[in-house]
This record gives sequence, structure tokens and C-alpha cells, in this order.
Amino acid sequence: MESRIFHKHWGAEYLSDHSVRFRLWATGQQSVTLRLGDKALPMEQAEDGWYQITVPDVPHGTEYQYELADGMRIPDPGSRAQKGEVNGPSLTIDPGRYHHENNDWKGRPWEETVIYELHIGTFTEEGTFRAAIEKLPYLVELGITQIEVMPVSQFGGSRGWGYDGVLLYAPHSAYGAPEDFHAFIDAAHGLGLSVVLDIVLNHFGPEGNYLPLLSPDFFHKDRMTPWGHGIAYENAAVRQYIIDAPLFWLTEYRLDGLRFDAIDWIEDSAEKPLLEDIAERIRTAIPDRHIHLTTEDSRNVIFLHPRDEAGHTPLFTAEWNDDFHNAAHVLATGETHAYYQDFADQPEKHFARALAEGFSYQGEISPQTGEPRGVSSVDQPPQAFVDFIQNHDQTGNRAQGDRLITLAGPEKTRVLLAALLLSPHIPLLFMGEEYGETHPFLFFTDFHGELAKAVREGRAREFSGHAGHDEAVPDPNALTTFTRAKLDWKKVASEEGKSWLRFTRTLIELRHRHIVPLLTPVSRVESQVLHTAPGMVAVSWCFAAGTLSLALNIGTDTQALPAMPGEVLFAWPEQQDTLTPNTIIVRFADGEALS
Repeated sequence: MESRIFHKHWGAEYLSDHSVRFRLWATGQQSVTLRLGDKALPMEQAEDGWYQITVPDVPHGTEYQYELADGMRIPDPGSRAQKGEVNGPSLTIDPGRYHHENNDWKGRPWEETVIYELHIGTFTEEGTFRAAIEKLPYLVELGITQIEVMPVSQFGGSRGWGYDGVLLYAPHSAYGAPEDFHAFIDAAHGLGLSVVLDIVLNHFGPEGNYLPLLSPDFFHKDRMTPWGHGIAYENAAVRQYIIDAPLFWLTEYRLDGLRFDAIDWIEDSAEKPLLEDIAERIRTAIPDRHIHLTTEDSRNVIFLHPRDEAGHTPLFTAEWNDDFHNAAHVLATGETHAYYQDFADQPEKHFARALAEGFSYQGEISPQTGEPRGVSSVDQPPQAFVDFIQNHDQTGNRAQGDRLITLAGPEKTRVLLAALLLSPHIPLLFMGEEYGETHPFLFFTDFHGELAKAVREGRAREFSGHAGHDEAVPDPNALTTFTRAKLDWKKVASEEGKSWLRFTRTLIELRHRHIVPLLTPVSRVESQVLHTAPGMVAVSWCFAAGTLSLALNIGTDTQALPAMPGEVLFAWPEQQDTLTPNTIIVRFADGEALS
């Protein structure tokens, strides 16, 4: 069985004799002093810019900081926990203290996955790991099998989306202590729920990032990203810091997987590309549990998602499929701002292709960029794609944080939700979607002074090319922007909320009963676009066990129903011989019936 303790190259590590080794890479500093409680301990300078010191008998939870030659005190970049905010003292954490009750948990197969994406700070009123535990039975009853937690690495301020993390190993202190995150994961496992974490390895946030001060060589001087200078992944010390992070979360917290954010901005020139290196190390280190690794990548590539003859994934498991969302969004709303330009021309054809083949763009020229995008995905199995009709990005990257139900109306949203949950791709729900939540999910931060001003003004400029840009953009730093994004759990008990929940539960039950059995690791599928018309799409997937067919219409005109063999699995609002506006029908014919 794998070790529950991961020994990082950076930071404070408890050794077998209960002493603690402190280690820091600081090529830009002439001296570093460890401030441990009320002690000042000069650190020894080792080779290649490393500073380290081993201190005996350090109690768990002891405060410490690193003091630079000019007297400045900073947190540990390798911190496992902060006493409070990101710039303050770090805490020594003995990971051997935490024992999961469900230590024999091995995870769940990928093919049965139904993902529920949530943000800890807005999922409950309290916004903590402990409070989220109370909602886990609700997710089990809904039929969810996997929780995807938005990033929790410590970031500046008390509230934010989490994508501006700077201490990659420390759970955000506003959500709770490390033991609280352990408890959340353990409780989920006890209820049969997998937990994956969204992790950001492409940049660091603007507050609390002292890495350029410690070691300027941590970043490229001549390569820029949207968030600043690119990370120098080729440098051995940098690479250790980055690679250790995913291994740390999977090992010490017993997470079931990771979602890697915006990997198209991870660029390195090492002989072994960073992402392949990370995936291979994870597969080697954790061979006895189901570990699911998904990627977000606007390039529409498949080279990171190979499968062997047994259907195993030696690298990454699946790709977030933005094409599915974008085509569905244009089809439902008619919006063609920004990246929606690529789906403005006959969105039903883009949506049909995304359903049938995964990517809509498989090498075609993007109208938005004028450049070709994507590669052929027709040979990828359906479970290689994570689909969604909304997520944190697609709601929060609007001026008012509008959810799809607000933009397209409940009738169209129900039809698209049914298509999402009854297609053979892996579905993802965004928190609240299951009961028809209408509260917005806005972009929020907790910065101050000039940084707050820069974020506020920059956010406003961002919407010059986005849908909703003609509206005033809420101040990301205002407390009300954060509180407005919290879920309205009272709606769950309302008649409307109950109706949505019944609808969603029914769809997920049908998925587990009829769709999941088709998705074996070695399953092969031949897909076909049966027909498209304005607002209408019909697609079929032929598996060895039978043929699944889906037709929907969210247009204004009634459409003829194409030939679809088999029994009706689902029809909304009722079974009929034509597709009237805002209807969907799903059928399945088993292999014997077809022969």
C-alpha cells in the first residue's frame, strides 16, 4: 500500500526522529534565517542555491517564517498550512497525525463518473470544508459519484476562486485547517464519493508570491503568460516544486484525481515534457487506486490522452470539452461574442459533431483567431471527454455571472441538461444546476490598495469582447459580489427546486442504469450525426451492446423525428412522433434487437 506521507523537496518535513528539516531554494539571497517560534536560527547554505536546517523536537503546529537578509519575513513557499492569511506565518504540520477511517477506499471506475463541480467558499453559507461535509448525503442521493473541488491552495485574501494560489501545498486557511480537508475527503469516501481537486500549475497569483524575490530564476525573463512571466519548468528546483504538488495532494490527502487547469500555458523545453512527467510519476506512485486526471486545454489535442489495448490511461484520463459547451450555449442563447464566434455559423452542426466525435474543431480554421485549431478526435472513446452546459468559467466569465437558466430559460436548459446526462460522454454539473439555481456565480477577490484597483479595472476591460460586456461589471473585491455567488439552499425545498431535483435525479438514474454499462474501458463506438436543422440535433452511438440515439429540438419550429431504433429511455416533456420546440427523446436498441 502507498505511503500516506509525501516527503516534499521544499518546506518543513518531519523526519522519523520527530525533528523537522526546513529547506528553501533562494538563489537571490545571501543569507536566510529561520524564525521558529521565538527562535532565530541561521540556515546553512548548500549547493545550487538551497538553504536548509534540521531542528529537533518541533511540536506540530509551530509557527515559522523565513527572514531574509534585509529583515523581511515571508511564509514558506512549501507551507503545508498557514496560521491565517497568505503573507503571515506558516505552520509545521505532521502528516502522520491524520488517519482516514476509510483507508481501504480504492476509488470508482471512470466510466461511472458523474461530476459535481463546487467552490468550497460559496457551496455553503459557512464556506468551509466542515460545512460542506453536511451536504455530502444530498449529493449521494442525487446520484453524483465524483466531487470536483475548485482550487484550494492558499491565495491572497480570504475569498477568491482559487486560481490565484501561491502556496501550492497549503489548503486555504479560510476554508479550514488541513485536518478539515482530510475530514471532508474521508467523509466523502465513506459515502462512496470520489473527490478530485482542481490544481493550477501554469502561474502564481499576484499576492503572496515571494518566489521571484527568493530566486529570480524561478521564472523566464523573456516568456510571458496572461498572468506574468512564465515558470522555468526546466530548472531542477522549480521542476521539483511543481511536480511534487500533484503527488502531494494525491498521496497525503488520498484524493481520487486532479483536474489540471489551462495546461496550454504550461511550456517547457525539458527532454521529458512536464505534464507527461507528472502523469507517469503519478501512475507509478499510485498503482492500486483509481486515479483520474483530467485536463483543460483550448488546443483540442489528444496526445496526452492515449489508451492501451486494455483501455487503461497511462497519462491523462479525459479532456474538458469546451466545444460541447460553446456550441450548446450559442444554440440556446444566440450569443456570438468572443470565443462564441467560432460556433455562430450553424451551431446545431457544431453541437452535433461535439456529441458524436468529441471536438467540434478538429483542425478547422477558428474564425476568432484565424488559425487552425484541434486534431481529429473521432477515434477517441466517448469517456475521453468531460462535457458540461455550464461551469465556474462559463458563468463567472460574464459581467453578471449569469447561469444558463437565466440566459436561455428553463425549458431549453432542461433539454440540454438531459442531453448532457444521457450522452455517453462524462457529464459535469456545476453546483446548484441540479435544482435550477438562479443565483449568479460572479468573479470575486479580496485584494486591497493598488492591487484591488488593478483587478477591478482589468476585469472591466476584459468584457470588451465578452457576452454581457455592455453591463456594469460588479467590483470583484466587494463583499457583496462574493455573497451573491453563494448557493440559495432554500430553493431546494421550494416546489420549483423539487421539480428540478426530480428531473435531474431521474436523468442520473437512467444514466447509471443504461448508459454507464455501455462504457467499458475497451468499448468502441461508431457515432453518426443523423440530422440537423435550425435548433435541432439528432445523433447516434453504436456500441457492441447496442445503439443509443438522441434527438432534441430547442428551436422555434417543429421538426420531424429521424429514424431512431429501439425503446424510449427518456422523452421530455412527453413521448411524441415529432420534435416540437423544447423537446428531447433518447432511445436504445440492444444488439440482439438490431440483428
